[in-house]
Amino acid sequence: MDATQQDEPGVALGLPRSGPGALASWGSRLAALIIDWSAAMLVAMGIFGPGVMTGSGWRVWMPMAAFFVQKAVLTWLLGASFGQRLMRVQVARLDGARLTLATSVLRAALVCLVVPAVVVGPHRRALDDLLLNTVVLTTR
Repeated sequence: MDATQQDEPGVALGLPRSGPGALASWGSRLAALIIDWSAAMLVAMGIFGPGVMTGSGWRVWMPMAAFFVQKAVLTWLLGASFGQRLMRVQVARLDGARLTLATSVLRAALVCLVVPAVVVGPHRRALDDLLLNTVVLTTR
């Protein structure tokens, strides 16, 4: 493999350049996030009423709580959140091990904090991925 190929995102990690198992595109990841957040808002409004959008106090945190729970639980059980499944991307550990509940909960918490999820290092890996030895891959 020449130096040009080695510099492509994911190749140095042993991932294919394209197809299943390659790094997920930014577009797919952003679309998954928008879908996840929208679903969380709908669930929160369905359970707690429209006050989650216009009220104050504890109700305004319910969309974030719904987002956190669905992201943590579905990533642990399925390897992907609701939006990620729809966009055909998944979270995987680089060492091939199965995601644990603790890893999924910590990853969801870091995504909710926003900054660790938007500070991106090499190979399209945000701080949460670097810390937890995870990567977001395409499944198609």
